[in-house]
Amino acid sequence: MSKHYLVVGGSHGIGLEICRKLLQQGNEVTVISRTLGELSELPEVTHHVLDVSVEEIPAAIIPDNLHGLVYCPGSINLRAFASLPLAAFREDFEINVLGAIKSIQAGLKALKKNPGSSILLFSTVAVGQGMPFHSSIAAAKGAVEGLTRSLAAELAPSIRVNCIAPSLTDTPLAARLLSSDEKREAAANRHPLKRVGAASELAALATFLLNADAAWITGQVIHADGGMSAVRV
Repeated sequence: MSKHYLVVGGSHGIGLEICRKLLQQGNEVTVISRTLGELSELPEVTHHVLDVSVEEIPAAIIPDNLHGLVYCPGSINLRAFASLPLAAFREDFEINVLGAIKSIQAGLKALKKNPGSSILLFSTVAVGQGMPFHSSIAAAKGAVEGLTRSLAAELAPSIRVNCIAPSLTDTPLAARLLSSDEKREAAANRHPLKRVGAASELAALATFLLNADAAWITGQVIHADGGMSAVRV
């Protein structure tokens, strides 16, 4: 049976790949994002142009029959702690945490109509693995992980809530960090599996967590990070 999913930030990178896979599985997909991006390749998607970090989400654009919500927007703000103004921490928090909260609150009524529905958020390996120059994004994504567990408890048993914590993935957001062969090789070598992640790999995990195959999984932060968080080689 076809299901309807809302993907916030689905016009590029991991979010776009999630849309592709959901469509391939025969589902309906609605996307909220700041730009159309590469969604022009997916005319089946219903798209609304909106920046959820600064704009309110109109109730009218939330699908009434909603089975899952994915919040994909993120930031990579890598700077020394001493040089980060409070405004940078605030911006990362608004994008990664408040945007997610607004999206979930907007979609919650529709999700509750379908027991077994699912919410999926994104964190980063840098929350559990201390890394220099990651203080702002790690602080924001740490809040996302706390939100995941809290909502999983509050919304059980009708709505599952999980989170994926990737390491560096080859997406437009990470383009600056992978802009040369030297940078790409150095990034790959920091991982036990000796490569960075692919958006399609993260999307495969995301769609698994969203569908009924993962019906007994909730409150989890799942690391898809080339082994960085758990393995030393």
